[in-house]
Amino acid sequence: MKLCLRCHASFESSASRCPACGHAPSELDGFTAYSPEQAHHGGGFKAGYFSELAQLEDANFWFRGRNALIQWAIGKYCTDFRSLLEIGCGTAYVLSGVAKAFPQARLLGSEIFVAGLAFAATRLPSATFVQMDARDIPFVSEFDVIGAFDVIEHIEEDKRVLAAMHAALKPGGSILVTVPQHPWLWSAADEYACHVRRYRAAELHQKVRAAGFEIVRSTSFVSALLPAMMVSRLAHRQRAAGRYDPQAEFKIRPWLNTALESALACERGMIRAGIDLPVGGSRLLVARKPAHQPARVIDRT
Repeated sequence: MKLCLRCHASFESSASRCPACGHAPSELDGFTAYSPEQAHHGGGFKAGYFSELAQLEDANFWFRGRNALIQWAIGKYCTDFRSLLEIGCGTAYVLSGVAKAFPQARLLGSEIFVAGLAFAATRLPSATFVQMDARDIPFVSEFDVIGAFDVIEHIEEDKRVLAAMHAALKPGGSILVTVPQHPWLWSAADEYACHVRRYRAAELHQKVRAAGFEIVRSTSFVSALLPAMMVSRLAHRQRAAGRYDPQAEFKIRPWLNTALESALACERGMIRAGIDLPVGGSRLLVARKPAHQPARVIDRT
């Protein structure tokens, strides 16, 4: 079902206009736009960063390793799903991997910046893409799976995003979330990326449960590389702010990139074996919306 963001009435997904109030979303650069006023200058990210991401993702060990972990988690915990919404899909790097691994699924990618959608639609023309604000998801009980991969740390109102994800999910459906972890790792890299926070596991768990979810799995990853991350972040803190190079962590030799990807593959093997890693640069969380649960009211203020 769709949700009208003007009068909050729900109606059939096939309809483009709310039958209760007549409101219809805008169209912007060829994409349905639910929050057009933020399409070019929404907060939490730099729109110009999409071109950088598009050049880095395919070859970089971190993006490749995270993709492999996400695809495994979907296959493990979201069996027989038919529909998936990705919030903050960026250039559709994650979504394109999901499409290859699960060709039967209906995929919808969303992004607050319309600039990102141009890259996404080029990379994955078989999916549908819309512009929207994650705090106001225009769907209710619509998707089997919703993913937000390194997204909610960019948004001040993360609790509101989680509540909106809960409402848009079918009863019994699942969310998958990845976030940067450990506030003590905070550095200029987080500031450049427009992060609002790095999470503690307990904080993330509390917010997810408060939104109405039951946690299925929660584990750190990028654990083997934590010492190197600590050294790198400490070095960034000691440099003058104007000397920070946002590309430094991605400028690595091919042999090292391969070695680091192998380290993440070993971690993934432990996670697949049921081991929850206690520390790491990032955290993966899988949670489920109970199949029978009273409707929750979303505070949209």
